[in-house]
Amino acid sequence: MERASVPSNRKWSEVGYSRAVRVGNIIEVAGTSSSGPGGQILHPGDMYGQSKRCMDIIVSAVEQLGGSVHDIVRTRVFLTDMSRWAEAGRAHGEAFANVEPKPASAFVGTSELLDPDLMVEIEATAILDG
Repeated sequence: MERASVPSNRKWSEVGYSRAVRVGNIIEVAGTSSSGPGGQILHPGDMYGQSKRCMDIIVSAVEQLGGSVHDIVRTRVFLTDMSRWAEAGRAHGEAFANVEPKPASAFVGTSELLDPDLMVEIEATAILDG
């Protein structure tokens, strides 16, 4: 089966991963954080801003591989501060505002992410029709 990918183009790429990989009609999007092209952390201290940036990156990666936000069927949201889950949830909900049914999702607490300024990391799975 043919594979296609979207590179992450982030400082962590040296560990050997892609932002997203498509095999057949399935797209898996790696843990995505709020970073810019040069690897700088965007929106430090802002759970909503970081979550929105993550969702924007995820949707873009899915689109680059031929899908759309409507094809995303599952997300996993990792938070370093579960008391702020509603802020991340607001950004997540906005990303899927026009999608029915909504994707299956889990919000999971974690003690830390790759950079101390990162508060959220989101993974996603998309399944394309056909």
